[in-house]
Amino acid sequence: MVDKNIYIVQGEISTVVGAIKRNSRWNTHTPLDEEQDPLLNSFGHLKEILNNIKELSDVEPNVFLRPFLEVVRSEDTTGPITGIALTSVNKFLSYGLIDANHEAAAEAIENMADAVTHARFVGTDPASDEVVLMKILQVLRTLLLTPVGAHLTNESVCEIMQSCFRICFEMRLSELLRKSAEHTLVDMVQLLFSRLPQFKEEAKSYVAANMKKLKMRAGGITESSKWKKQKRSPRQSRHMVRSPSGQMDSTQSSTLSNNNILGGVPFIEQGLSTSGLPASDSAGSSVSSPTTTDSGLGTCSKAASREDLSDLEQCYSSATTPGTAATLPGTETGSPDSQVRQVETPQSASVESIPEVLEDRDANTEQSDSPSIHDIDYVNPRGVRFTQSTQRDGASLIPYGLPCLRELFRFLISLTNPHDRHNTDAMMHMGLQLLTVALESAHITNYQSLLGLVKDELCRHLFQLLSVDRMNLYASSIRVCFLLFESMRVHLKFQLEMYLKKLMDIITSENMKMPYEMKEMALEALVQLWRIPSFVTELYINFDCDYYFSNLFEDLTKLLSKNAFPVSGQLYTTHLLSLEALLTVIDSTEAHCQAKVLNSTAQQDQSDTLLAEGEGSTQNPTDTTTGKHTPSHIKLGLYGYLALKKPQRFSSCLPDSQELMDIRTKKKLLITGTEQFNQKPKKGIQFLQEKGLLSNPIDNNQVAQWLRENPRLDKKMIGEYISDRKNMELLDSFVNTFTFQGLRIDEALRLYLEAFRLPGEAPVIQRLLETFTDNWHKVNGSPFMTNDAGFALAYAVIMLNTDQHNHNVRKQNIPMTIEQFKKNLKGVNGNKDFDQDMLEDIYNAIKNEEIVMPDEQTGLVKDNYVWSVLLHRGATPEGLFLHLPAGSYDHDLFTMTWGPTIAALSYVFDKSLDDNIIQKAITGFRKCAMIAAHYGFSDVFDNLIISLCKFTTLSSESVENLPTVFGSNNKAQTAAKTVFDLAHRHGNILREGWKNIMDSMLQLFRAELLPKAMVEVEDFVEPNGKISLQREETPSNRGESAVLSFVNWLTLSGAEQSGLRGPSTENQEAKQAAILCIKQCDPEKLITESKFLQLESLQELMKALISVTPDEETYDEEDAAFCLEMLLRIILENRDRVSCVWQTVRDHLCHLCVHPNESCFLVERAVVGLLRLAIRLLRREDVSSQVLLSLRLLLMMKPPVLARVSREVAYGLHELLKTNAANIHCTNDWFTLFSLLECIGAGVKPPASFQLTSSTPDSDTGAQSDSELPSPHLSEVSSERGYTSDSGVYTEHSKTRIPRSATDVDVASSGWLVVGKDDLETSKTPLVNSKAQLNHPLVNQYSLTLGQDLGQHDTKSLIKCVETLSFIVRDAAHVTPDNFELCVRAIRVFVEASLNGGYRNHDKKKSHKYDSSKSRMRKKAGGRDKEGGGGPRRGGGRASSQRPSRSHSDEEEDEGVPASYHTVSLQLLDLMHTLHTRAASIYSSWAEEQRHREAAGRKIEADSQTLWTSCWCPLLQGIAWLCCDARRQVRMQALTYLQRALLVHDLQTLDATEWESCFNKVLFPLLTKLLDNISPADVGGMEETRMRACTLLSKVFLQHLSPLLSLPTFAALWLTILDFMDKYMHAGSSDLLLEAIPESLKNMLLVMDTAGIFHSADSRTGYSDLWEITWERIVCFLPHLREELFKQTVIPVPSPAAEPVQPPPSAGQPSSPQVSPPPTSLLCLVGSDRSSPVPPSIPPLPVPLTTSPTQAPSPLSQSPLILQPLASPLQVGVPPMSLPIILNPALIEATSPVPLLPTPSPLVPTEDVNL
Repeated sequence: MVDKNIYIVQGEISTVVGAIKRNSRWNTHTPLDEEQDPLLNSFGHLKEILNNIKELSDVEPNVFLRPFLEVVRSEDTTGPITGIALTSVNKFLSYGLIDANHEAAAEAIENMADAVTHARFVGTDPASDEVVLMKILQVLRTLLLTPVGAHLTNESVCEIMQSCFRICFEMRLSELLRKSAEHTLVDMVQLLFSRLPQFKEEAKSYVAANMKKLKMRAGGITESSKWKKQKRSPRQSRHMVRSPSGQMDSTQSSTLSNNNILGGVPFIEQGLSTSGLPASDSAGSSVSSPTTTDSGLGTCSKAASREDLSDLEQCYSSATTPGTAATLPGTETGSPDSQVRQVETPQSASVESIPEVLEDRDANTEQSDSPSIHDIDYVNPRGVRFTQSTQRDGASLIPYGLPCLRELFRFLISLTNPHDRHNTDAMMHMGLQLLTVALESAHITNYQSLLGLVKDELCRHLFQLLSVDRMNLYASSIRVCFLLFESMRVHLKFQLEMYLKKLMDIITSENMKMPYEMKEMALEALVQLWRIPSFVTELYINFDCDYYFSNLFEDLTKLLSKNAFPVSGQLYTTHLLSLEALLTVIDSTEAHCQAKVLNSTAQQDQSDTLLAEGEGSTQNPTDTTTGKHTPSHIKLGLYGYLALKKPQRFSSCLPDSQELMDIRTKKKLLITGTEQFNQKPKKGIQFLQEKGLLSNPIDNNQVAQWLRENPRLDKKMIGEYISDRKNMELLDSFVNTFTFQGLRIDEALRLYLEAFRLPGEAPVIQRLLETFTDNWHKVNGSPFMTNDAGFALAYAVIMLNTDQHNHNVRKQNIPMTIEQFKKNLKGVNGNKDFDQDMLEDIYNAIKNEEIVMPDEQTGLVKDNYVWSVLLHRGATPEGLFLHLPAGSYDHDLFTMTWGPTIAALSYVFDKSLDDNIIQKAITGFRKCAMIAAHYGFSDVFDNLIISLCKFTTLSSESVENLPTVFGSNNKAQTAAKTVFDLAHRHGNILREGWKNIMDSMLQLFRAELLPKAMVEVEDFVEPNGKISLQREETPSNRGESAVLSFVNWLTLSGAEQSGLRGPSTENQEAKQAAILCIKQCDPEKLITESKFLQLESLQELMKALISVTPDEETYDEEDAAFCLEMLLRIILENRDRVSCVWQTVRDHLCHLCVHPNESCFLVERAVVGLLRLAIRLLRREDVSSQVLLSLRLLLMMKPPVLARVSREVAYGLHELLKTNAANIHCTNDWFTLFSLLECIGAGVKPPASFQLTSSTPDSDTGAQSDSELPSPHLSEVSSERGYTSDSGVYTEHSKTRIPRSATDVDVASSGWLVVGKDDLETSKTPLVNSKAQLNHPLVNQYSLTLGQDLGQHDTKSLIKCVETLSFIVRDAAHVTPDNFELCVRAIRVFVEASLNGGYRNHDKKKSHKYDSSKSRMRKKAGGRDKEGGGGPRRGGGRASSQRPSRSHSDEEEDEGVPASYHTVSLQLLDLMHTLHTRAASIYSSWAEEQRHREAAGRKIEADSQTLWTSCWCPLLQGIAWLCCDARRQVRMQALTYLQRALLVHDLQTLDATEWESCFNKVLFPLLTKLLDNISPADVGGMEETRMRACTLLSKVFLQHLSPLLSLPTFAALWLTILDFMDKYMHAGSSDLLLEAIPESLKNMLLVMDTAGIFHSADSRTGYSDLWEITWERIVCFLPHLREELFKQTVIPVPSPAAEPVQPPPSAGQPSSPQVSPPPTSLLCLVGSDRSSPVPPSIPPLPVPLTTSPTQAPSPLSQSPLILQPLASPLQVGVPPMSLPIILNPALIEATSPVPLLPTPSPLVPTEDVNL
């Protein structure tokens, strides 16, 4: 079967022949004509050949092409015929009739190119001529773009391009044709450059040889002959140089990834047009491996090299499967290349597809596809098959390669030169457009010859174009610049600097003529550059961190920031663009931070491998420059480049931040030094020496080097400095820095003179030139006869330069000719001539290019000079540009950009109304926050929060308007949500910003916008346990404190807000919106999440809250209370680390509680807060002791203030002990708690002596003036004292803070706890000796009361406190050795408080002055004050503490109070009884336990003595005191208990002294008290009580008679009992006592007598002295008793020895009716009154105290009557002192442990001794 292609050719022949024949010239139809006509003749021959073959491939392509090409070449054919021939040729190409594998294909293609580029035809009319030209374009395009086009030679390609340029720039042609030519050029350029990776740079020699000729023949394209139509032969033999190895080898082809990445265009496969495969897919598949491209490519190249058909076919089929389609859609054209000899079958595919691409599609959009379609086809086979070239007639045709691309590139660049007058705007625009295509299609970085063009001419022209005012050129040049710097910035460091400076000039230009669009474009260009990953990082490292470059990054950041602020207030696109550029840095940094957070390890590994191998770059997504234009080989080259070189200034390729900081510091100094040098060189050098940048003493080489390398130095100053006579050595060093070796003298001189400005003075010039020529002569091997010859020549060169180029000289003279120049130098070279050729070269060099003296020229000359310097520097190591992995210096960049960015964001956020822009700003804020958090920049974060807080309008608006304003302002709401969200998310790094957030919270609180949960707080007294900080109505059953503080607040906010009309609906809606927004903000989370904050942030947050204290301007009480509540909640959230912040909180609470002089809502909240903290924190062992110590703050409060909050405290303490009693272990802590209970429940004044808190010997008792800084128990030494972080925080608090060393006097003077001056002083003296035990105020043990100064108490508090006490006592576990005595004491205090139903709480019984004096038992013996003064003072004290709201006198008290008091008293009785009965067992078990543990510390003894002093005695005293209650029921119950207690089994173990103290301390005081008229209303009841008391006395006496007898003081004891009998006889109004007492007395006497106590063998009468004394006393009130009982006994005459005991009646005369004869009055006094305050009815008897010792009776001197000491200063729990008080005043004076007054006043009552 005949090949279809043959028919196609035949058909075309007939078409062309027909056309020729139709033409008028061939109107004869004889065969002869046809034969004679060469064109028709050749067609005839071709027909015959075609008829004789079966396959078209049997003939060479040239054979069937020649006739057609002849028609094209022929000058005689008309346009239409030429057009038809061209169409035929185009068809042959499109259908693929020329087999690319045919060995003759290359020649055919070459012929075709030649013919078409030199087509000739007879012109008819312009329109039809243009049709022919159009066809020429079409054929050229098809020729270059089909696979066979690869056979074109460099020359042909240049010819083809030239033809297209001619059409393009021929202005006479129609626009359509010109545009078509333009499109054709675009496609051709794209194809040629996308094939660049397949070409190799030739060896230098080859390049030179080839290029020269190319340039010569390319002269057709250069300016001079651009438009001349030149005819050249198709093949010139001189171009047929044989290529050594073709254009490529297989390895290179496999390394280069396929071009489709660059083109990014769809492929055509199997004749289908599939434009659906996007570039990214192909990029994905081809980038996967850096070393070999896809499998398809790899296998193909191997297959082709083996020339194995089956392999090849298999390879192609694999290429069409989807996986590798991207790489190699090979089936599409069928013929890989003309030089692969196998015949390929699927030609039909290409025949269908190519025309479709070329003809049917829209020229503009789709035609650009075709280059990549085709070039892909021969990637692989080419790599191998071009090793041998087509050979024909001994000459080879080399396929085109780099030379033509370089020539094209050079030509395109020359088109962009704005200073070339031939270049029209259209040409420049065209040049830029094609350059864009070229750069988009190829990576020219790897080709030095192309790179050289880029570095010099291209950049030069582009930068010049930036200053033209034609927008399209400006825009295009910016676009080309972007492409350059995106891919080649590594090689263009100086160019990049210049470009950015130009952009900055444009952006900041104040020129009114400069169009706005230009600025906008410049900014867009910046933004686009900024977006290149790692671009800004590289700017920073390569420019900001390099000594002699501008701080580009810093300057640009400042510029952008400044530019983001609109001057007019109107936001334009430029402002937003600037912001966008700033945000780009933030975005990328944030993305890197996120990535690090997500997977830091992988990132680490990646960057490591990256730097290690350099090849991983293709897989590392963060590192591709843009992803689109970066195939692997670029990166390979880059990292190879990186690995080889690193800048000298860095220690490694990735220096650390510190190193960069050092460089930048040094750079600043260098700049300063440079500025100084430019004014005064010496000064600059000196400055740099001082700063250590230049060595001292001076090193000339170093200075010379600096002068050479610092481009900022003024060249004129350098000239002056080095030419100075003083610096001759420096000049030598300076010249030595040049390398003149191998340079002609004028070249060397040119280099030398460009380094400084040559001064004008001749001698200076001479010096400079002599040094130069000496050096040059030396290094170049002395080419001249003498040095002088060189000097003369150098001078001559300078003269020549001036002569040729100086305008002033040229005006006067005609410039020197070469002959004149030679003549001038005749015989100068040591009397010989210089080499004439050399002189000629010198002359020409100087004539053509001036030696530019720096700082002299202007305009173009200067520009050229500056540019040449730039290129020169770029070639030195200075031009080294580090390429970095993205994100490597984000930390440093962020440090520099955050300020400007946040400022710009704030501004835009503030000014903009567009939601998108606002959203963008907020996103920017969030990202900045995220980065700041990631790097821990708290200053950044604070700044951000502070800025955002301003926008929430919360702090600026007034409270009344806030809900409306905030609710209707969306921007404010957005800002608020952002603030809270950021605080929740990154609170860890928030520091100062907390203050602003808290101020906002306060505003929300004031405006009632916070969620309910936040303003409700715990409360002890409220029934539901909650109380709102915002009160609407007047609070009930609260003291007026709350009322007053709310009144103002309510009246203000309520009335004004409503505007008296009720809020409008908009306001209502706005408020709802505001509330909803705040709910979404979730402010409560700040509190709950605070447990996750870092400690430092937490402390700042607390500091912010603490700083809110009420003052006149800013904050009121409400605010402070709200902040306090937040603070407390935060503390509770942070229980785990409360010890770190406790001191701070304590100080704050102290400030709130201790300082106020009156109670208020805030104080109340602070007190409740302290207790709430204690309740929750006591469970934590580490802080419990500190927390308990802090409770002393309550005791330090001013008593009136404490009284007002007593109910809260009472309820709080109850809760505290109920939950945590088991966690309190130390006596000190119990002491605090019990003192508190006493103060609030019983109204005890907080003891001033409380400052003596510590019982542990390690504390400085005296100095510890306040519990402000609690005593350091051993466990606390570390925590309390060691924690100092906040000590200096609160300046406002430090005023009130008391130093540790304060003494009590300081306390008094500082206005702290001055309860009364007496108390203060009282508390001071005992300090000295009170170390061993709890330092209670001094207690008189002979009194039933504790001598406490009981103020008023709140009934409910009292009841609650008693409940608390009973809770402790009832649970045996809570009663411990640490708190037993304290507990007992507390019970007694409450007994006193509840006595008589709490009536002593009311001021009704003013007559009972003893009440007040009794309670002042603490006065020491020297007290100046006595009962008389005590009353009024006490009254005064009470007056201050009496507030209507809190006083509980009967009239005001509700009905339940008497009943509740009743219960309380009975409850207390029961408690005392319980303790009393349990005491022995408790103590013994403790002692036992301690023995087992062998614990250190206080030894617990369970003997009766300890039990008596610590436990039984105080309890009995308490019960006894209740026996004196005015309420009969209580009294009777108490007596019953007392009786039970005294006669209980345990007490039987006591010995005599203890029993004696039982009389002295319990029974006698009780009886004394019962003598008072306690309950005037209940006379009968009182009688009964007195009777029971007397009976009890006698029972106890008799039961324990035998031990009592052993006492030396038995006589005194007995007489005291008699004394009481006497008094009681006369006390009652009824007969009850009159009958009962004699009975008791008889009983006692009889028992005693039976026991033989009255008998004494020694005496004359057989009776003892006791007998005598007894009857002397009894006679006074029962004269007849003796006769009744002892009738037989004779009354002996009193012995004279006893006389002196009776003082003269006048002195001792008692005024009391009850006391009979004076002789025993002293004994009475001693026996009865010592233990209780003297009742007013019995005045003190001072006289006996003054009796002299000599009067002492002899019997007494033998066995004196000794009583227990009256005035022991010791406290509860201390065993009685062993020093007895003898009834001898002198001895009393001598032995009393408390000093008496030096001069006893006549009115010192005995009780004063006990004070």
